Amino acid sequence: MPVPYEDFVAARLPAVLRYATALTGSPQLAEDVVQEVLVRVQARWRRIGAVERPEAYVRRMVLNEYLGWRRRPARRDLAVPADELERLSPPLADPTAAHDDRDQLRCALARLPRRQRAVLVLRFYEELTDEEIAADLGCSTGTVRSHASRAVATLRRTLRTEETTWTSTS
Repeated sequence: MPVPYEDFVAARLPAVLRYATALTGSPQLAEDVVQEVLVRVQARWRRIGAVERPEAYVRRMVLNEYLGWRRRPARRDLAVPADELERLSPPLADPTAAHDDRDQLRCALARLPRRQRAVLVLRFYEELTDEEIAADLGCSTGTVRSHASRAVATLRRTLRTEETTWTSTS
């Protein structure tokens, strides 16, 4: 017997929101994506609640919704210059290097193309295999590996450049 929709949302909403936030890079956009998905999930809950892993199904819906936003006529996400992104989400006033590194990585992730960011989030945040990611994205495992390789190379270049810039201005 499937769990009631309200119980599923109460139990899994924080995890779904964390996943969407990691995917979108924006808590506000994540809330919008999850809200859109949950409206559709509620209408189809009898069928979705009966599947073996409803959270995986909902996670896939969140991924599809996020990837589909750029195809909508009234584009909801705007290209934000890096300096504006920094102003909107300034680094935490925490003296530890770990927090600074995490913030720097978050900003670098926000600059990646959507599919590359999705591959990294699914691989390192959701800990999915290449085959599972390929199934979620509807592509081959080779494409997943290619996206991951390009994303990691871009992050390395970006973080190395930012590190060099930071140390030369200090």
